[in-house]
Amino acid sequence: MGSPDLLLALLADARLPVGGHAQSAGVEPAMAHGGLTAAEVPAFIAGRLRTVTAVEAGTAVVARHHVLAGADLAQVQRAWAARTPSHPLRAASCTLGRGYLRLARRLWADAPQLEGGWDGFERTCGRTPPRPLVLGALAAVAGLDAERLVRLCAHEDVATAAAAVLKLDPLDPLVATGWILHAHDAVEQLVERCARLTHPDEVPATAAPLVDQFSLQHATTRQRLFHA
Repeated sequence: MGSPDLLLALLADARLPVGGHAQSAGVEPAMAHGGLTAAEVPAFIAGRLRTVTAVEAGTAVVARHHVLAGADLAQVQRAWAARTPSHPLRAASCTLGRGYLRLARRLWADAPQLEGGWDGFERTCGRTPPRPLVLGALAAVAGLDAERLVRLCAHEDVATAAAAVLKLDPLDPLVATGWILHAHDAVEQLVERCARLTHPDEVPATAAPLVDQFSLQHATTRQRLFHA
C-alpha cells in the first residue's frame, strides 16, 4: 500500500470528503452553552485528548486488532457505545463513520482482512457505523499501524477544534496552528496509552460530563454552524 506515513497524511487531510467540516469537536457547544473562550481552547483540547479522544482512539485500535485477528466487532461497538452516553455525540460519530465507510469502499474495495468484506462489516456494525470502528477497520485493511492510527484520531480531533474556532471567533490562523503544534506532546502520550490495547474492556472509560451536557443542549439549538 506504499508508505504508511503518506497514507497517514492522506487520511488526516481535512479535504477528504468525509463530512468533518460539519463538526467542531465540541467547541461550538462549549462556546454556546459553557462560555468557552478562544483563550481557553488549548486547555479544552487537552481535556478532550484525555477523555473523548481517548475513547475514540482506544476503540479504533481495538477494532483494528479485532479485524486482524478475525474477531467479532460487535463487542467493540458495544464498548464504544457504553463510553459514549450522549446520543448527539453518537449520531455525529456515525455520520462521520458513514463518510469514512464510503471512502473505504471506494479506495480499498478489496478488503480480505474483513470477513465478508465491507458488506460483512456493515452487517455487523450497521450502515452508519461509528467513526472509530471504521477507522480501525480501514487501518487494518490499508496497513496502518496502531501508533499511526492513534495519531490520526488525535490529530483529527485537535485540528477540527482549532479550525472551528476560526469560524466561531475569528483570530489569526497562526494562533490556531500553534494550538495544534502545542498539543503534539499530549497526542504522543495518548499513543503510549492506547496503541497496545487489544480488548474492548481496555478502551478508556473516561467521562466528560460537560461535553455530554453541552452536546445535548446543542442538539436543540436552532442557530448553529456545526452538528456537534
